[in-house]
Amino acid sequence: MNDLTAIIAGRGVLPVHLARTLASQGAPFLVAEIEGAGFAASAEPGWTVEPFALERLALLFDMLHDRGVTRVVLAGGLTRPRLEPERIDPKTAQLLPRILPALGQGDDATLRAVIALFEDEGLTVVGADVVAPDLLPAPGVQTYVQPSQADMGDADRAARIVATLGAADVGQGAVVAQGLCLAVETLPGTDAMLDWVAQVAGACRPDPNGARGVFYKAPKPGQDRRVDLPAIGPATVEAAHRAGLAGIVIEAGGVMILDAEATRARADALDLFLWVRSP
Repeated sequence: MNDLTAIIAGRGVLPVHLARTLASQGAPFLVAEIEGAGFAASAEPGWTVEPFALERLALLFDMLHDRGVTRVVLAGGLTRPRLEPERIDPKTAQLLPRILPALGQGDDATLRAVIALFEDEGLTVVGADVVAPDLLPAPGVQTYVQPSQADMGDADRAARIVATLGAADVGQGAVVAQGLCLAVETLPGTDAMLDWVAQVAGACRPDPNGARGVFYKAPKPGQDRRVDLPAIGPATVEAAHRAGLAGIVIEAGGVMILDAEATRARADALDLFLWVRSP
C-alpha cells in the first residue's frame, strides 16, 4: 500500500500541480491548506482539503497522525506569519520556543525549524521535485532565442552575486546587465525586484543599445532543497519582458519551472531566452 502524502499548501500553483501529479499516479494524498492560501478554490472533485491555522500547528500534527499520513511536502508561498496570541492552543504554545527564535533569523532558519517539527512528529519531509520530478528541467536553452556572449557573461556575474547574497540568507535572484547589477532579490520577492528594474533600475544600463540583461535565479548555498526550492513560471517571463531583459537563467537542478510548456511558449512569443544553466 502507498504511503499517504500530505501536501502542506501555501499560495500559488505548485500545490495544485503536486495534487494533480499524485492523483494521476493513483497515490493517496490529502491537502492541508494554510489558512488564507486559497487552495480550496482550485481543488478538484475527490480531493481531501483540510484547512489549518499556523496558531494551531499542533492540531495539524494530530490530524495528520489520525489520517495515517507518513510523508509531507511543503509547497507554495507563505508570507512571514504574524501570529495572533489569542488563537494559539496550549499544545502549539509548547512549540513556540522553537519557532519564534527562528522567525527572526531569516527564511532558511525558519524553514529548518519547520522541517524539524515535522520530523520530530515522525513524518518524512520530501521536496516537491521528489513528488513531481518533471518540475526540474534538463540543462540547456529551452527556447528558440539563444543567449549571446554578453548574456552569458551577465549570467556568470549574476550567479556569483546570488551565491554571495544567498550565503547571507538574503535572496535567490539578481538582475545583471552589461556586467552591472541592477537589482537583487530581497524579502519582497522576484516580482517586486523585476518591477523595480522595469520602473527605475533599467535606466541605469550604460549603453541603451547594448545587452539588455538577464534575470538569474538559483537556490541559496547550503539551502535545504526540500522546502522553498525556487520556481519560475509564465508570470516570471511576463515580468522579465516588462523589465526589458533579454532572458531568464536558472540553475539546473535547483529551480523548478511551473507550467513549463506555457512558460516556454510565452518566452518564445516575447523573444526571450530561457536557459537552464549547469552550476
